[in-house]
Amino acid sequence: MPFKAPLVISRKANNALIVHALDARSARLGLYQGQPLANARAMVQPLSIIPSDEKADAALLESIADWCDRFTPLVTLDAPYGLYLDITGAAHLFGGEAAMLALVREKIAAQGFVVRAAIAGTSLAAHALARFAHNTIVPPRGEAAAVAPLPLAALDPDDKTLRALRHAGLKTVGAVAQRQHSELSERLGAGFVTRLRILLGAEEKPLEPRRPLPDLMAEQRFAEPILTEDAIAASLLSLAQHLSEILERQGRGARLLEAVFFRADGKVERITVKTGEPLRDASVMLRLLRQKLDALADPLDPGFGFDLVRLEAVLAEETNPATISFDSHENARQQIGFLIDRLSVRFGAHRVQRFVAQDTHIPEAAGVAVPAQDHDTYANWGPSNWPLKRLPGDPPRRPLRLLERAEEIEAGFPIAPDGPPKFFVWRQCRRDVVRAEGPERIAMEWWRSAGLTRDYFRVETSDGQRFWLYRDGLFRQNGLHPRWYLQGLFA
Repeated sequence: MPFKAPLVISRKANNALIVHALDARSARLGLYQGQPLANARAMVQPLSIIPSDEKADAALLESIADWCDRFTPLVTLDAPYGLYLDITGAAHLFGGEAAMLALVREKIAAQGFVVRAAIAGTSLAAHALARFAHNTIVPPRGEAAAVAPLPLAALDPDDKTLRALRHAGLKTVGAVAQRQHSELSERLGAGFVTRLRILLGAEEKPLEPRRPLPDLMAEQRFAEPILTEDAIAASLLSLAQHLSEILERQGRGARLLEAVFFRADGKVERITVKTGEPLRDASVMLRLLRQKLDALADPLDPGFGFDLVRLEAVLAEETNPATISFDSHENARQQIGFLIDRLSVRFGAHRVQRFVAQDTHIPEAAGVAVPAQDHDTYANWGPSNWPLKRLPGDPPRRPLRLLERAEEIEAGFPIAPDGPPKFFVWRQCRRDVVRAEGPERIAMEWWRSAGLTRDYFRVETSDGQRFWLYRDGLFRQNGLHPRWYLQGLFA
């Protein structure tokens, strides 16, 4: 909204309010960033003051960074006001560096922001030129000459360093660069010299991208934004086919797909699909992506349309060729894998699980539930097949349902010495025992815990239900009445 009076943004620092940001009118009246707010009020009347909202500013910067992904996937935050875009190998896609710089400035300015930008071979050189000589495009290895006339503030020195440089009679970056680096390091520290060398292009500090770079990607730009579901589906199919061809040539498959939709108004939508095995079938990719779109709680909103759609293989793995016999169940295995992927897309990977057998005889630790898609991750967790616990024709030795935690029950007197109770009360219901088998003694693993032995019984009640009970070994040591627990229910 427009302000009649000059505008400043205030922020609290060192228990005092300071000028955090200001508009052009305030700057022309002599106000500056970091100035005590009381002094600013004394200098300019009237003055519009708004408290800063750093969280909102950070969220806004993140949204602009998302939008800038359309130019390059390597975008780094330069908080609190800036962004670094690594355009190595990407400028020619937009007509060259000059055309790309103009396009970035024009598109961001159209969203209501004041933009200052520059292109250089190092991040600090681009940062300094954007602030003090914006629209500069530095030729290769020309950073030292480009930043030489810039003021000392281009080095972002602290107050102590700035006073030392001015006391030495230095006024520009070029004057500082002519001094011996050993002298600067001794007086101002090695960190200052490193920053100076990066600014001059003598070395570079690698950028840390805010998002992991995809292994492969394909994108499609549109002269006119697309709005309809059919157009979006056609674009995804075309990108999936292109990505499939690349994966086929490289002998790889996608394990993690991400579709990115760039709206014309600057908003970015992302959907992610994970697969259980490396995938490069374009039709399957499209089916999983469309199912993900249908399962979104907040449907995809095209707004004024998408002008760029990108499909990324965030994670791609090599596929190992396998010989398949005619009597194998390979087709059934693939269908099960595809079903797991579809269910995981619809309900979430953490809700579609499978049990993995563990190398232990403790009932509650004999299996662990893991996401069904992550079979490779958990391949070494335990034996591939569950051990056989009974002979053909025998009743099951383990219950179909195992409680997450054994529940203590109130047990009556035992049927026989060391036998199961005549009745027990579980969840406020009494159950009379008519048949029982046991005990089956299971001792805790002494190298993992100091637990005592358990005596397990398979019991059948008068109403035909069968339960798995155990008593702990405490009573054997001190002669107390044993404590009974119910751990499972048979079918």
